[in-house]
Amino acid sequence: MGLAIARTFGSRGHVALISRNRAKLDDLVGTLTAEGVTAAAFPADVLDRDALTQALKDAAMRFGGIDVLEYSPVGTFGITPLTAPAGTEPSHVEYEMNFQLYGAIAATQAVLPAMREAGSGTLLYTTGAGSIWPDPRVANVNAAAAALRNWAMNLHKELAEAGTGIQAAHVGIDASIGVSVIPGVEAAKPERISPLYWELHTTRRDQAELVFKL
Repeated sequence: MGLAIARTFGSRGHVALISRNRAKLDDLVGTLTAEGVTAAAFPADVLDRDALTQALKDAAMRFGGIDVLEYSPVGTFGITPLTAPAGTEPSHVEYEMNFQLYGAIAATQAVLPAMREAGSGTLLYTTGAGSIWPDPRVANVNAAAAALRNWAMNLHKELAEAGTGIQAAHVGIDASIGVSVIPGVEAAKPERISPLYWELHTTRRDQAELVFKL
């Protein structure tokens, strides 16, 4: 999904990629470069607030600023035990809150001041559809995703009402990406979803949320 979004935006400019794994990032940069996209890697773990902030500062320095932040807190299956509501302990939600909500807030605080100064920018946040329509099989993940969705949509309202020129929006994906990982949930190709992000950045800046459904 990240590669598809990088292609969508990179074909119109350049992209900075952030995740924990330097080797995977370098592979993605190589793929994008071969396709004519200017890209650079900035390894950081979103659970390390200082490292994440520094990676975004480095990206801004490399490219002369950050116009769009896209935060996709996905990939915790196998790391966090998935819990049903009645079996959820605070510790089951704590990791997800750190990974999804707190990471998004830290990333936003790293880029928002420059966007305010410029009077423009886009902040996009991705969750699964469980943030909107909860699935009891993944209650702990849904709880954190719903918190991120709520915060992102409130941020949209605040920035819009203040006339900042900055768009903030939530993208809800009601599908597995690439291959299905949850029984009964269909899979979608990332290339079908990534245009939504460009629309929120360009033609649908008044919207706080877009939901992809198969």
